Amino acid sequence: MAFTPFHDRGESLSIGGLTLENGNARIALYGRLDIRQDQESLKNLRVLRAELDAIMVSLERQKSLPACVSSVEVTHAMKNPFDN
Repeated sequence: MAFTPFHDRGESLSIGGLTLENGNARIALYGRLDIRQDQESLKNLRVLRAELDAIMVSLERQKSLPACVSSVEVTHAMKNPFDN
């Protein structure tokens, strides 16, 4: 396991061209994973399955999950460097 789901310590995992990025509120998956009929693809799929299983177990252990949470990122205001 590359990271503990939803316990962000700056971890990410690359599987082929697919990236799993850990966060406290969400886990992002992005990129592309080509699945061919070869040993490398089989290995990549096993790693992906293990990571997805761990994420699912983490969610299933939570007592009460909301039906849906906002995907809006929490940010803070920044001074515009072009304003004088």
